[in-house]
Amino acid sequence: MAWCRLEPLGKAIYVGEGRPLKEVLFSYGVEFPCGGRGKCKACRVRVTGGVLPPVPDELRILSSEEIEQGWRLACRSLARGDCVLEIAQWESPILTDNRPFHFTPREGFGVAIDLGTTTVVAQLMDLATAQVHAVSTALNGQAVHGSDIMSRVQHALTPSGAKELRDVIRRGLGAMVAGFEAPAIADVVIVGNTVMHHLFCGINVEPLSHYPFEPVRDGLECFQPEELGWPRCGRVRFLPCLGGFVGSDILAGILATGLHESAERVALMDLGTNGEVVVGTRDRLYCASTAAGPAFEGGRIGAGMRAATGAISGVSFRGGALIPTVIGGGPARGVCGSGLVDAVACGLEAGLVQPNGRLKNGPLVLAPGIALQQSDIRELQLAKGAIAAGLDLLAARCGPAPDALSRIYLSGAFGNYVNRASARRIGLIDFPEEQVEPAGNTSLLGAKMALFRPDDDFEWLRRRVQHIMLNADPEFQDAYVSRMIFPSNGL
Repeated sequence: MAWCRLEPLGKAIYVGEGRPLKEVLFSYGVEFPCGGRGKCKACRVRVTGGVLPPVPDELRILSSEEIEQGWRLACRSLARGDCVLEIAQWESPILTDNRPFHFTPREGFGVAIDLGTTTVVAQLMDLATAQVHAVSTALNGQAVHGSDIMSRVQHALTPSGAKELRDVIRRGLGAMVAGFEAPAIADVVIVGNTVMHHLFCGINVEPLSHYPFEPVRDGLECFQPEELGWPRCGRVRFLPCLGGFVGSDILAGILATGLHESAERVALMDLGTNGEVVVGTRDRLYCASTAAGPAFEGGRIGAGMRAATGAISGVSFRGGALIPTVIGGGPARGVCGSGLVDAVACGLEAGLVQPNGRLKNGPLVLAPGIALQQSDIRELQLAKGAIAAGLDLLAARCGPAPDALSRIYLSGAFGNYVNRASARRIGLIDFPEEQVEPAGNTSLLGAKMALFRPDDDFEWLRRRVQHIMLNADPEFQDAYVSRMIFPSNGL
C-alpha cells in the first residue's frame, strides 16, 4: 500500500501498489477528457516528492523535458511508492434553478435531476408548495471514461463497459437522492441527453455509434426503487427523448421556456457538451443535434478547460493587449468556452484574427503559458458553424423569413455566461442582444415541472416536435461551410 499526498488540497490518500491512479484521482478533480486514452494530456499531474516512475506509454507521449520536470499522465501512471502529487482542484459552479412556475399541488416530496454529460444536479422539492428544500451537485462519475458522449458510447461497446457506465451513474444518483432529508420521496424525474438516457436505463447504445444515429428505444422509462437500489423513493421516471441525440433535457427545456405555447417563432439553443437547437411555434417545432463538438466547454482546445477555478472566462482588448478575467482571481490555468469566444471576438476587432480564421501574428497569448493556437480557432469555427447553420436550416423549415425569430433562449451554463456581444461578433448568434435571453438551467426547471404531471408520458409533445437529421439535409454542408467564416466586421 502506497500513500499519495495531493497538493494544494493537503490530502493524503492510500493507493494499492500497482493500482492505476486513474481509478482514484477523478474524485479529487483530475479529469480525463479523452477517456484515459493518452491522447489529450489534460490529466497531467506533477510529482514533487517521492516516487512515481514513468511507464513506457508516458515516455512515448510526454517529452523528456516534461518527464524531468516531474509531469506524469494520471491515465497511465501506476502507484509504485509514496509520493506527493501537485494537482489542480476543479471548483466548478454548476447551474441550478429556483425560478417559480405554475403547478398543481401534490402530496409528498419529489426529486428533479438534470443528468448532464459532465455534471449532475438534483433538487428536492415539496410537492405541495413547489419549494426547493435542498440541492445536490456532483460531477458525472462516467466522465473518467471521456468528457464527450461519443467517448462514453465507445466505452459502452467494450465487453463490460455498458454495465460499468450504468452502475456508476445509478450509484451516483442514488447517493444524491439518499442524501436528501425527507420522510419519503414519492417521485423522481430524470432528464438528460439520449446517451445519458440509454446508459442509465440499460438500453443498447450501439445504434448511436454509427449512421443514422437513431435510437431503437427513446420513450419514457419507469423504474421501481428496488430495480435501482434506491430504497427511500417511489417511482423513478426518465423522461423521453425527441430523436437522435436530442434528449429529454431538450424536451424539458421546451416545457421550461414555453416554446410549445408560443404564437411567435422562437428558438431554444443548448450549447453545452453537445449542441441542440429547437425552432418553431405552438403549431410545429423542429429540433436537431449539431456536430458542434465540445469547444464551448473547453474541449479539444489546447489550453481548454471547463468553467472552473483558474479558467479564463472573459477577455477584453485594452491598450493594445488582450486582458483576461480569471475565475477565482488567481493565476490562469486554461481557458473555458466563454473566454474562448471573447478572445476570438477581441482578436477579430483588433485584426489579430482574420475572417477566414487565420491568425495574423501567431498564437493569441491570453496569459503566461496560455495561448490560442491556429487549431483552437479552427475548433471554434467548426462548433459555431454547426450551431449557426443548424439554426438557419431549422428556421427555414418554419416558412418564409427564416430570420424572423422573436426570441432565442440560451440554455445551460455556457449559454448563461457567454458574452452575447462576443457571440454575435463571431457569428454564433446573428441577432440583436435584446432578442437573446439567457434562460438558465431549463433542463432542471422542466424536470421540476414534470414532477407535477405524474401521469404524463409526454407523447403529445413528442408528436409536435419533428426531429431533423442535419447530416441528411443536402443544404446543411454548404450552410455549415459558409457559417464557419467569421463576420468581417461588427454586425
